[in-house]
Amino acid sequence: MKRIFFNTALALIVLAGSTAAVSAQRTEITLTVNEQFFDALIDATFKNFDPPAFPIGGGAVAENRTSFAELLMPAAFGPSAGEETPACGEIKVLRETGGVSTAVRLGNGTIRVPLAFSGSYSMPFVGCVDFAGWADSVVNLEFDSANRRLLGRVKVESVNMNGTNGVGGSLIAGLIQSSVDKKFNPMEILALDKVSFGLPIPNTGKLKMNAVGVRTDIRPGVMNIHVVYEFTKDAAG
Repeated sequence: MKRIFFNTALALIVLAGSTAAVSAQRTEITLTVNEQFFDALIDATFKNFDPPAFPIGGGAVAENRTSFAELLMPAAFGPSAGEETPACGEIKVLRETGGVSTAVRLGNGTIRVPLAFSGSYSMPFVGCVDFAGWADSVVNLEFDSANRRLLGRVKVESVNMNGTNGVGGSLIAGLIQSSVDKKFNPMEILALDKVSFGLPIPNTGKLKMNAVGVRTDIRPGVMNIHVVYEFTKDAAG
């Protein structure tokens, strides 16, 4: 009886050790960003570069895709390939207009991005009309498991116009919504395969960190990104 109990206990210990070894190959890390980070990024963008600009209307921007960094500081990356900025028919992202600043605001489970802008558009029988205002948008997050990226999709919920003197306000608002939606979606927020760590142990070989899952915790003023990584042997190492 004692021998049977001993063998059973030994088997359980081996099984527990095996389970621990398997689970040890996965771990979760947490990346934290706050609104101050985004404010500093946006301030640096407008300090070092011209106001970001892109065309509105038509299909010129329909096939362009941009990253989260380019959404906040597209002037640093320049215009998209094959894209020209016309003299009339463009929108510029501003740091502030009418008391509303371009920013990233983190709430309970939501990411809101107010975008201040000014621009111009050629109206039939009227000519080039200047306008200004701000767009209230939200960013919905999703995990691209195939490419190990955290993506965001911008949804413009409303456009608040001024400066058109009532001429074509609804038309311009529609063009802005269409252009912003097409140009920015989907955008890469974080490339998860860029994260790596080294061990202070010589001759251990190379391990790859593969992101296998992501969950986000968005609270007022702060966002925690929880990433589950799986360690595998690097065939190239």
